[in-house]
Amino acid sequence: MVKVLNPGFYSSIQDMGRIGYQNYGVPCSGVMDTYSALLANMLIGNNQDAPVLEMTMTGASLQFYTDTYIVICGANMSPRLNESPVLNNTVIKVNVGDIISFGKLKAGFRCYLSVLKGFKSDSVLGSCSMYSGISKQAVLLKHDELQIESSSVLFDNKHAAIKVKENHLTSRIIEVFKGPEFDLLSKTQQGLLFSKVFSISKDNNRMAYQLNECMDNTLPSIITSGVLPGTIQLTPSGRLIILMRDCQTTGGYPRVLQLKESSINVLSQKFTNDSIKFVLNTY
Repeated sequence: MVKVLNPGFYSSIQDMGRIGYQNYGVPCSGVMDTYSALLANMLIGNNQDAPVLEMTMTGASLQFYTDTYIVICGANMSPRLNESPVLNNTVIKVNVGDIISFGKLKAGFRCYLSVLKGFKSDSVLGSCSMYSGISKQAVLLKHDELQIESSSVLFDNKHAAIKVKENHLTSRIIEVFKGPEFDLLSKTQQGLLFSKVFSISKDNNRMAYQLNECMDNTLPSIITSGVLPGTIQLTPSGRLIILMRDCQTTGGYPRVLQLKESSINVLSQKFTNDSIKFVLNTY
């Protein structure tokens, strides 16, 4: 068992998402950065869909009541084991009574902690991902107890030789495809999307990232149509909204661009005032 001493700013249990229920209005959810979460599970030898702990901006403080192994990937939040620094992307032995905590955010925005064999959370509609109205709670709370399997067996390092993308946390390039309403934009508007540097507004969360910069927009709203994580909507005010993992399943704003899956991961590691640049992917 793992006890949450301090949940941090916004921490939750997530897996690869709740797929197949969007026609009922249920968001996909799941980890914001699938690359970092998959890396954390691969390094420790878990199945790729094993539930992990996702931490946003500030890390949690966790006390372990059983022996196990963990891996921390994604944002560098200055992780510590019993106040001694430990490294990201490394298998770490944890013993009964040990405390994992985090300090200063040095790079990125979201951090992932995997435990050997995954967190044992309740599955709802085929996923353990926390989401308000679907799971019992949306975020971790102080004194929560997370169930894990005990493992005092020496860890087999055969899973540990995986190359980590060096620019995953620092790249500002966001690869996109044309959205269904892209061709309704004028040539000038289309050009602006790819020539302008945009920045993340303070309105960013698991549902959507809004951008600070606006562009002239005379497009009418569309009949409510399907959207998915990575869809970029253009609002009547000219604001661009990038839908993320907890986004709604339909929308009435023109869908001008669609992020490549890897770019959703890159964007999830950005926060307020970070800059990004769209690059068109031509398949």
